[in-house]
Amino acid sequence: MTAAPSLEARAASLSFLLLLCFWRDPGVGAKELKFVTLVFRHGDRSPIDTFPNDPIKETSWPQGFGQLTQMGMEQHYELGEYIRKRYGKFLNESYKHQQLLFLPFKNCPRFQELESETLKSEEFQKRLQPYKDFIETLPKLSGYHGKDLFRIWSKVYDPLFCESVHNFTLPSWATADTMTKLKELSELSLLSLYGIHKQKEKSRLQGGVLVGEILNHIKSATQPWNLRKLIMYSAHDTTISGLQMALDVFNGILPPYASCHIMELYLEKGDYFVEMYYRNETNHEPYPLTLPGCTPSCPLMKFAELVAPVIPQDWATECKLTSKHEVLRLILAIAFCLVSSILVVLVFTLIRHGPCWPRGSYRDI
Repeated sequence: MTAAPSLEARAASLSFLLLLCFWRDPGVGAKELKFVTLVFRHGDRSPIDTFPNDPIKETSWPQGFGQLTQMGMEQHYELGEYIRKRYGKFLNESYKHQQLLFLPFKNCPRFQELESETLKSEEFQKRLQPYKDFIETLPKLSGYHGKDLFRIWSKVYDPLFCESVHNFTLPSWATADTMTKLKELSELSLLSLYGIHKQKEKSRLQGGVLVGEILNHIKSATQPWNLRKLIMYSAHDTTISGLQMALDVFNGILPPYASCHIMELYLEKGDYFVEMYYRNETNHEPYPLTLPGCTPSCPLMKFAELVAPVIPQDWATECKLTSKHEVLRLILAIAFCLVSSILVVLVFTLIRHGPCWPRGSYRDI
């Protein structure tokens, strides 16, 4: 016969059972990274083009215009090292390369209308006013006679900036004050491209397309069958700014070389959260970005709800790609198809059944 357990033993057993009831695996509910999207700008490059009076011609650049420089390669290498450090334990060695995007989308008539409206808007003219006298001096100095800010950015400021980075001697008129004005005009050009006037509608036609694609990938990452862990977009300053304008987190400054917009999906206590960061300095950890209306760690459902207004449902229709001329062409194409179909049926009938007149009459001839 077994002796009954002592009071102390029963108390110890009860304490152990209570401990088991309240104990949980420390890994359960811990914040877990599930998916990452990176949109980064290319590194330092030679100018895409230059102005007529520029003494530095394409031959001065070893690889010609629009090519990554040694400095740019080093910037990419540094960014790659940071990405490996941040996600090395999260990723495996599998990698798939595709060409995925380019912003701004050019073939969008409605966006072109909005661009034109922006340039005429009171807000844009107000911002441009302080630079009008300066813009009037540029044709004589640079030899470039256009007044389109986007072209001034690409044909005047960009080559001068690239030359200054690589220690070329700039024209005497390209003073520090001139370079500051050109930089501010370039930033105004970028801002006017995606914002200032009807920003949400512009975003639906540009950066919102990318937002929608990224959101779809994020949602897919919540499914058990998903194996993809990271999508990386190699992009331009216009791509990053277009994305950030659509998300309403743009700081108004031209994205520097090798800058990177980071979006991370986390699972914590059964719920998904989206966090965003912007890496625009090599000697500083990425800066947290907060989607307006949410918290730095934004619940996925709330994130999707807040970005929904800038995601197009039918991009072609919103761009007004179906013009009257295209409608006419479509009608003619449909008519041609119908006529062709009728002819095919007639020919098939003639081949299968012969002429429509009686066979007897044919024999009597």
